[in-house]
This record gives sequence, structure tokens and C-alpha cells, in this order.
Amino acid sequence: MNKEQWLLPYIRAHLGRFIVIVTIATLTVLSAASLMFTSGFLISKSALRPENILMVYVPIVLVRTFGIGKAFVHYVERLVGHDAVLRILAKMRVRLYGILEPQALFIRSRFRTGDVLGVLADDIEHLQNVYLRTIFPSIVALVLYAIAIIALGLFDLQFALLMALYVFILVVVLPVVSLWFTKNKQRQSKQKRSRLYQKLTDAVLGMNDWVISGRQTHFVQTYESDEAEVARAERALSSWARWRTFIGQFIVGATVVSMIYWTGQSVENGKIDVPLVAAFVLVVFSLMDAFLPVSEAIDRIPRYQDSLQRLKSMSEHAASETHTSLHDEAIQQARQEAHIQLERVCFQYDAGQLTVDNVSLDIPQGKKIAIIGRSGAGKSTLLKLIQGALAPSNGLVTINGMPADAYGEHIPSIISVLNQSPHLFDTTVANNIRLGNMDASDEEIHRAAEQVKLDALIQSLSSGYETRMLETGQRFSGGERQRIALARILLQNTPVVILDEPTIGLDPRTEKDLLSTIFRNLEGKSLIWITHHLIGAEHMDEIIFMENGRVVIRGTHDELMEREARYRQLYQLDRPMEM
Repeated sequence: MNKEQWLLPYIRAHLGRFIVIVTIATLTVLSAASLMFTSGFLISKSALRPENILMVYVPIVLVRTFGIGKAFVHYVERLVGHDAVLRILAKMRVRLYGILEPQALFIRSRFRTGDVLGVLADDIEHLQNVYLRTIFPSIVALVLYAIAIIALGLFDLQFALLMALYVFILVVVLPVVSLWFTKNKQRQSKQKRSRLYQKLTDAVLGMNDWVISGRQTHFVQTYESDEAEVARAERALSSWARWRTFIGQFIVGATVVSMIYWTGQSVENGKIDVPLVAAFVLVVFSLMDAFLPVSEAIDRIPRYQDSLQRLKSMSEHAASETHTSLHDEAIQQARQEAHIQLERVCFQYDAGQLTVDNVSLDIPQGKKIAIIGRSGAGKSTLLKLIQGALAPSNGLVTINGMPADAYGEHIPSIISVLNQSPHLFDTTVANNIRLGNMDASDEEIHRAAEQVKLDALIQSLSSGYETRMLETGQRFSGGERQRIALARILLQNTPVVILDEPTIGLDPRTEKDLLSTIFRNLEGKSLIWITHHLIGAEHMDEIIFMENGRVVIRGTHDELMEREARYRQLYQLDRPMEM
């Protein structure tokens, strides 16, 4: 666990608050203990029939004082504790956003989606419990441990050492043993459950094969056997929790019996008064309420490890980015004019087959290229290489002579993307277009909408540009949603635009109109168009066919029409109407 990154800095920053929280929490337990102590003393003293009511007046007042004080101090403790922890969580969320936001375009290529969702949904929230349920209770227990033993030592040092041994087992030995056992069993349970899920997923996907082969009974038997192993591991955890509780309660019982024996001997020897017997015995129960939860608090540590590990990996990834330090002049130059070059680029995921194999491209500012190929041909990986989301295994990908991945968070100001399913938020039309440039004026938004032939449609809506889009832009058709995304691109005003199959799923007429709008409004910009078919290919300066990560055919539209029979056939098939 990288505590240095996600725990200690916040403890140092809020050390004063933490000291206050621990102090108030200690006072809460001391108030409860004092209430039990004075109550026991009052009951015993009253049973002896004091000569004067004034003899028990002070204990009566103290009982009321500690009774009210216990509730009040506990409320203040919760208030201050949650205030401090929520302040920490707010800073953690801001920090996490700061880590993820510059990598927004590349998250899916750098992290597993489940990890990102886990961090955003649960992990930061889990760290709240580190403070409230583990750190604070453990520190309070140790402080009370010291106070109780020192106070008891003033009466009898030898007996105080015996009590110290009992409590040491509760706050140190039992938690350490419990942590070791729980950590191992949870790891085994997690591994077995993961294998069980994998087997179930494979079985569901291959259900037909199981049935056809007549081995469905065998699968059910093996699955039930694996499931029983998982259940055994979880039962072991539950069984240990019960044994831990029993051991804790046994020690509490031993402490109470020892306290009764010691107080009895002390009364007999004249060291303490009789009313103090009940007082000393009852105070044990309040103090044990602080000592017993330590084992459970420490047991939670393995639950935090996955959360901290994901946060650590994301932090380290962001910190280890070795982007070349670029001068502002180089970045500003790239925002105006970007010359993209790929020189004998290769890329493979882990030790698998090459996804991109020896690809070279030259895309000076304003050039338009179409990259065509089947699914899995390497087109998407090539886009990630151009955007700097991936670094090539071999070869170079440069923008104006600098490695593409050196531009890092500045890539969105150089390369914009219009993909097949742009996300539209459930806010106004104007706000959805303004995402391309958050500083854009209303006039610029209207002009962008007019360029993509949406202004008249938007003006006809009930609230014009303030009309809400509904979830995922359901108010608009597929072609209209793409035009809104195109308006964003126009506001973003980058020198390079990637068109990642923006017309997929559209009917031929809508596709034709959208492509015409795109080519007209993006004149002068470099276009990298990923597509499965050839409608509009004649607008491109170069057309590239990819198969198995390699470029197998390349040339202009006219050249390919003249020399490539395959291209001519595909072009005719993909042209239901004249462009």
C-alpha cells in the first residue's frame, strides 16, 4: 500500500484536527467510563445507608454530569471527525480528477475500465473508513490503554501489569493474528472466486458446445465443486470472526473476574473502600468497548488494499509519464500547423502478434487520408499511436518532429476526434456544443451550428439553444447528433481532425449529407478518416488499405481506380448514389 501518497500526506496536513478528534474520542470513552465508575460507587455507597445525603450528593451530580457529557462529547466527536474526513475526501477527489483529466482521451488504453470505475465509485469512499473505523479507534484504544494502566498502577503496580497483559492481547496480539489469518483467507477466497467467475463466463459463452458434447452434467459437477471451495473459504472467515469474538469476550470475562478478586483483596487489606468495588468492576465494561473493536478495525485493512493499489498505480502512471519537455512555442506551433509522420512504426500488446506492423505515413498540414480495413486490421491502434496514447514498440510517431506522446495533455488542442458515437450530455444544446471551447460566446455557438446546418432546427425547438438534449441526446436523430459533435470540432479548431467512422449506422442519404458537411467545413485541416467503406473516398488525397496491421494497398483515388481491381469493385459496391 502506498500510504505515502494517499494517507500520510493528508494525516500531516490535518494533524491538528486528528489530535482534536482523538482527544474528543478519548474523552467520550472516559465520560462513559466515569459514568459507570460513579454509578457503581453511588449504588454501593447508597446501599451502605450513609449518615447524611450529602455523602452521595457529589456522586449523584457526577452521574448526571457524565451521563449528559457522554452524549454531548460523542456528538462533537462524530461532528469533528466527519468534518475532517470529508475535507480529506474532497481533496482526494480533486487530486484524482487532476490525475485522470489530462489522460481523459487515453484512459481506456492505459487502464482497465473496471479499475477506473472502481476508483471513481468506491475507492475514495473506502478510504473514509480508514480514518473513521481503523485509524481513529486504534489510536484511541492505545491512548486509553496507557491511561488505564497508569491509573491502575497508582493503586497496585503488580495488578496493573496483569491488566496490561490482558489488554495487550486485545489491542495487539489478537488484531495481528486476526489480520494475518483474514488477509490470507481473503486472498484465497478472491482467487477462487475469480477462477469461478472465469469458468462461468467461459461456460455461458460456450453453452452450445457443452450441450452438443453432452457434457453439461460434468460442467455442473465441476462448477458446484469449485463453488463449494469458495464457500469453504468464506465459512472459514466467518468461523474465525466468531472465534475472535469468543476470545475477546473470554479475555473480558477474565479481566472482570480478576478485577473482582483484586478489589475484594484490596478491601480486605484496607487499600480501598467498599463502594469502590462496584466502581472498579463496572468501569471495565466501558473501557472494553474501546478495546474490543480494534481487531475488527485492523481486519478491514485488506479491504483497503485493492483501493489503495489502484490509486497508487494511477498516481505512479501519471508521475512516470516521460513526456519530453516541450517549449510553449513548440506547442503553439503544433496548434496552428501539425505535420504528422510515422516511420516504420510497429506495435504489439504484451507478447502478442503485431497489431501495427512496419507502417509509414506522411501527413503534412492539410492532407486528407482515408484508412480502410476490416475490424482488427490495426486502424484503432494506429489512431492511438498518432494521438500519443500509445508509444510504438519500434519506429517513430512524430508531430512537427517531436514524439507524439511528448505532447501529453496538449494533444486535444492539436488533434480532435469525431467518432461513431459522440456522447451528448443531458444538458442544453448550447452547452453540448460549447464543450468544444468552454470560452465560446453564444454568437460563436450559433455560427458553428449554422455551419453544420443545424441552426434552423435548433431555432425551431421550444427553447431554442436552451433546449435540453435528454439523456445521450435522445431528442435528436443519429445524423443530428453527429452534426452537434461536428459543431464541437469546429469550436475546438484543431489543425488535425480524426474521423473515426462517424457515419456508421446512418442511412446512405444522411451519410452523404454529413460527409459533404464535414469535408466542406474542415477544409484546410488534416483529416485522418477511418472507415469500412469507400463513400467519399474521392475527396481524399491518399487512401490506405490495412490488413493484419500492415499497409497492403495505398495511393490516390484515381491511381487505385486505374490499377486495383479490388478497389474498383469495392468503390462501386459502396456508392449507392453519386457524391
